[in-house]
Amino acid sequence: MFFATTGARESFVELNVPIWAWFALAATIGVMLGIDLYRHRDDHEPTASEALKETLVWIGCGLAFSIVVYFGFGDQGGAAFGEYISGYLIEKSLSIDNVFVWSIIFSAMSIPLKYQHRVLFWGIFGALVLRLFFILIGSRLIARFFWLLVVFGVFLIYTGFKIIRHRDDEGENTSTMGLGLLERFVPVTDKLDGHNFFTVINGVKTATPLFAALVVIEFTDVVFALDSVPAVLAVSNEPFIVFTSNAFAILGLRAMYFLLANARERFHYLSHGLGAILIFVGAKMAISHWYHLNTYISLGIIVSLLVGAVVFSERRARKLGITWEEVTSSH
Repeated sequence: MFFATTGARESFVELNVPIWAWFALAATIGVMLGIDLYRHRDDHEPTASEALKETLVWIGCGLAFSIVVYFGFGDQGGAAFGEYISGYLIEKSLSIDNVFVWSIIFSAMSIPLKYQHRVLFWGIFGALVLRLFFILIGSRLIARFFWLLVVFGVFLIYTGFKIIRHRDDEGENTSTMGLGLLERFVPVTDKLDGHNFFTVINGVKTATPLFAALVVIEFTDVVFALDSVPAVLAVSNEPFIVFTSNAFAILGLRAMYFLLANARERFHYLSHGLGAILIFVGAKMAISHWYHLNTYISLGIIVSLLVGAVVFSERRARKLGITWEEVTSSH
């Protein structure tokens, strides 16, 4: 057993994760990010085939880590595994919404496809740091003030209903707000300078559209983190499990973006499924202080909602004649 267990509070796994495990995790993520950055060092336009292969590799990495969780947590390995997989699926499914919003942002800001990976790479790096901060603070607050479970739960239920009423133009207002915020601090040009985030114009260091897009991506991740972090905290109170499930889910978002950016209309009912998942985990979180629903029952419900959304979306797409060739064509 790699990690010591300290008993379960309210049926959640509670562990004493050693500091070396966090350093090992950071090193692993660093190596994975380094390999990804090296593969895309030439600023090429990812093909659908390449994006599919990379997506499958990232999913494989996330699932492989669940084996580490299972064996590393000893007697509570089964429960920890269930919490990790539940958190991973919640974050992965909610992150698909990020993909569609990113597509709108890049389109609105006219960012060339070959430079989008660079923006997303540093956007994901910033998201990991932000998520870690939110998770550490959120888990400690919940451990100290149980009534925050109810507050977060109600917020997730509200957000779930809001997501069900999805707007097609979501992301456009965010790009305008983020760009306006950046222009208050640094000069911004509308001209690209290769893949550089900054350039010099008339002796003045100026932000390029790529840096403006990066700021907007980070801005939107703050909004998404307010939904996804409490959602994962609904299935686990252990910061290590919550962060790793978040990290491995969002690490593969760049590849998923290049695969699914044009698939919003094909997955028409996905927003309904994501909204239903948030409503479910919100209700689960709100009552968790008094009643804890079995982790594997929760996992089954989450998978059923996600699969149902995909199946009904596919039926609709076939009726409308929406093909995968259209989805995987140019962004």
